[in-house]
Amino acid sequence: MDIKPRVLAIIPAYNEEECIVETVQELLSVSPDTDYVVINDGSRDSTAALCREHGFNMVDLPVNSGLTVGFQTGMKYALRNGYDYAIQFDADGQHRPEYIKSLLEKAVDVDADIVIGSRFVTEKKSHSARMIGSRLITSIIRLTTGKTINDPTSGMRMFNHRMIREFATDDSLNPEPESVSLLIRRGARVEEVQVEMRERQGGESYLNLSRSISYMVRACTSILFVQWFR
Repeated sequence: MDIKPRVLAIIPAYNEEECIVETVQELLSVSPDTDYVVINDGSRDSTAALCREHGFNMVDLPVNSGLTVGFQTGMKYALRNGYDYAIQFDADGQHRPEYIKSLLEKAVDVDADIVIGSRFVTEKKSHSARMIGSRLITSIIRLTTGKTINDPTSGMRMFNHRMIREFATDDSLNPEPESVSLLIRRGARVEEVQVEMRERQGGESYLNLSRSISYMVRACTSILFVQWFR
């Protein structure tokens, strides 16, 4: 009898009271074989209270520490509890749980270390300012690693047990394109699966125009220069 891999959805949440209940309930309904943990990142709204009220599995960080710490906390949880795969899953409703199965199948079939839920495997990018930044990151990753990542800024990524251990034990890694690029250079196999994503279902995104530009500049600088000294 084949043993199904154990999969954990890591859901970092900061001030997501408008979305968190629907996000977790949809995950439970659509992908019931996927375990989850909400990482409440010191939210100042009712996120933690709602998770407690609904009996959600939650790690409650006392202060806001940022996405990297929240994600690393989830990876430490996954490692400690022996999960085979972990998937980064947004709390704001953009990620659709029906694609978890496709990402897992890809990871198992080709023994991938990371599988990215990509909007642009079969679909073309628009010519918006944000997509110009995405194209630039794609080009820089290809230049420095030889690997084409069509959707480097996608936050829907599945990691195998080896990558869980890497993120749980190396505090320099973050859930961003520069870490994906670095891991490719270290020998990680990264694949993509076509997915569709929704708009944020409530609340406000952290990334406004100025922060988006700063994000792109930081990612490109890190991929081109900083990583060579790590």
